[in-house]
Amino acid sequence: MGVRAPGRAGGRASTRRGRRSRRTVYLMRIVIAGGHGQIALRLERLLAARGDEVAGIIRRAEQAEDLRAAGAEPLVCDLESASEDEVAELLRGADAVVFAAGAGPSSGTERKDTVDRGAAVLVADAAARAGVRRYVVVSSMGADPEHPGDDVFDVYLRAKGAADAYVRGHSALDWTILRPGRLTDDAGTGLVRLEAATGRGPVPRDDVAAVLAELVDTPATAGLTLELISGSAPVSVAVKAVAGN
Repeated sequence: MGVRAPGRAGGRASTRRGRRSRRTVYLMRIVIAGGHGQIALRLERLLAARGDEVAGIIRRAEQAEDLRAAGAEPLVCDLESASEDEVAELLRGADAVVFAAGAGPSSGTERKDTVDRGAAVLVADAAARAGVRRYVVVSSMGADPEHPGDDVFDVYLRAKGAADAYVRGHSALDWTILRPGRLTDDAGTGLVRLEAATGRGPVPRDDVAAVLAELVDTPATAGLTLELISGSAPVSVAVKAVAGN
């Protein structure tokens, strides 16, 4: 059952000064599924620092303090057992949802299906029910519902691919799917390669989070499936390029 932990009220509308221009923009409320993950915590810090209202869905209440330290409101909900209605209630009033949940490298094949596929599908349907169109998914390079093999990583890539295929077919969502290359804990450089197909390569989690922050704020990237590795383009330039700006 989903429970909203004490925190800021959702859905407030206001304006703030633009981060890279003099324009006035809308203060967004963004909910991140898998809010205690390594990329999610980085993303929460970035969004909170720029003035957005951020909430993260977490499985365990003891993770809440880490989210508060990152500037995010903790929402306690187990996405493997919650109903669509319960998740929709947590998403109501949001401007965007980011799916960054994952079963983790130590999990077995069953949780690849229940989390990496099932939770992504659940959150997609819940977002549509809550009237939240913007949905950004953290996927994986090589994700493919027809990926061959029986190893755990093969099952993972099939699960992510099936989730991506489901999201791409969801007419009620303005989705963007991001497929990073090999994740590292190196300090971010702010320089990336972001294209429909990049080829394989590493990318720091810092830079993945920075790209996600830009994608959420760039609705013109809706309908795109993008690969991400380290490169030579500043994050904002790379996102504007794929958005056609």
